[in-house]
Amino acid sequence: MKIRVALVSALLAVSGCTTLGRSAGSTVAPQPAATPQSDGKIATTIISAMGGGLVSGSIGAGLSDPEKRKALEAEYRALEYTASGQKVRWKSDRSAHYGEVVPAQPYRVGSQDCRQYTHTVFTGAAGTTARGTACRNADGSWTPLT
Repeated sequence: MKIRVALVSALLAVSGCTTLGRSAGSTVAPQPAATPQSDGKIATTIISAMGGGLVSGSIGAGLSDPEKRKALEAEYRALEYTASGQKVRWKSDRSAHYGEVVPAQPYRVGSQDCRQYTHTVFTGAAGTTARGTACRNADGSWTPLT
């Protein structure tokens, strides 16, 4: 875990405040590997590469496996296809659980596109929020750094 924190810190220090070299005021979104499938499902290999995402932590403790899958798909959609600050919502088919993922502005570290994001899960009256960073791999998958 300390290695991950050191790696993230080093990567952020090297990247500075640049955001893909675009001019200020322009909207930047990562280039998707492909358009999402029409049935709304994300390939299992892409989801597996996320290593459980933020929802594998304490915010996902009260979720069933199908709910965690929907939450992970929302994380992927937010990172891959969604503009900065826009919410990607998911909802359980069988309970009142739901959540939303909000990606930040993409930035480049070396040759990888990275994004910070938040994921809020509602399993009761109040939501629980986790924050993380993920970087995009050459195959279009995203690997969380935190």
